[in-house]
Amino acid sequence: METKYYIVQKIDGDYAILLRTDTTEEDTILVARFLLPMEIDEGSNLIWENLEYKIL
Repeated sequence: METKYYIVQKIDGDYAILLRTDTTEEDTILVARFLLPMEIDEGSNLIWENLEYKIL
């Protein structure tokens, strides 16, 4: 599986907008908050591996 790195760009209710940081392209995704660690805040750095998000 591929490992991806993100930063939480914005939290909007039950969703968060994540910006991928390990590529040169500006790739953003919308993710339901229940899939993310409870401790996230805007600006948090995340890693996605093994189908799970974790705070760095």
